[in-house]
Amino acid sequence: MTKDVQIEVKQKPQATIGKLIIGVLFDAIGMLSYAVPVLAEATDIIWAPIAAFSISMMYKGTVGKVSGVIAFIEEIIPGLDFIPTFTITWLYEYFQEKKNK
Repeated sequence: MTKDVQIEVKQKPQATIGKLIIGVLFDAIGMLSYAVPVLAEATDIIWAPIAAFSISMMYKGTVGKVSGVIAFIEEIIPGLDFIPTFTITWLYEYFQEKKNK
């Protein structure tokens, strides 16, 4: 006698409301360099690797790696700080989850 055992693994969605709130906060921090024009480039040099590391830790796998590179480039290049990379990544994850269901 053998019994078939079915195990259902529920995967937690990556795009949670908490990640959205943190992402909006991090996007706001990235845009703060516009508040002090003289210090903008100095703060971007410090914030770029922090943003890249943070987003790659928030989103695992390929999405995290690609968005980390994009976040670094977006923060290090002058004038691109207005792009909300964290929020865009959250939206991508959110709609990917909806599409896969």
